[in-house]
Amino acid sequence: METGQEPVPCSEAARPRSMHLSRRSINIEALLSNLPLFRGLDSEVVTRVARATRTIGVRRGHVLFRERETPTGFHLIVYGQVKLTVGSPHGAEKVVDILGQGQTFGEATMFIDGSYPVTAQTLTESLLLHVSRGAILDELDRDPRLVRQIIAGLSLRLHQLLTDVESYSMHSGCQRIVDYLLRDHPTGDEGSITVTLPVGKNVIASRLNLTQETFSRILQNLSAKGLLVVHGRMIHIPHVGRLRTHDH
Repeated sequence: METGQEPVPCSEAARPRSMHLSRRSINIEALLSNLPLFRGLDSEVVTRVARATRTIGVRRGHVLFRERETPTGFHLIVYGQVKLTVGSPHGAEKVVDILGQGQTFGEATMFIDGSYPVTAQTLTESLLLHVSRGAILDELDRDPRLVRQIIAGLSLRLHQLLTDVESYSMHSGCQRIVDYLLRDHPTGDEGSITVTLPVGKNVIASRLNLTQETFSRILQNLSAKGLLVVHGRMIHIPHVGRLRTHDH
């Protein structure tokens, strides 16, 4: 699907109730104003950009854009989940990132005369905003503060990418999984927790640069050592401290 086109609508009978949300149902200006990109800017800036923004309500598995398509803007996830992937000539895919509510993607490609380097596909029923590339470029000419905030945002993404590369290069597969499971758990509170995986194990394995078989084997090994208990997508960790200091 070309990203500039509207997704094919479902029939009213088959459409989930939440997918009836429309431009009138959500406050686009409020959602945009909460983005770091627009914080501190004049309200007129957000108002103009909001006029060039459209809502996209889609089901699980919908392709928002594919590799090598021409960028037309960036997306904000109002709710749902999106995976960014790169493909191989043999049809395999590598998950580059998994994004959720409040996150954006596609900003960097607005400033190059090229194409999307990834494919974006929904993992769940999702509602997104598509912010027009033309509207952003127009505002860049009006307000240099927006330029600085875009540079700051892209610099943060670059830092995150370098962190990922370091993890893949320097950390074992077991350490990557442990870091993922404890990513939202601060050091210091070392009791028991239960983590619910947001997506399937195959998607997370690809995100961590592991095969699904390796991912499952590591979970089994940790489970056999009493460091965690796996029930489908729910993973119970009896003692965070023991798992954190486990010899990876």
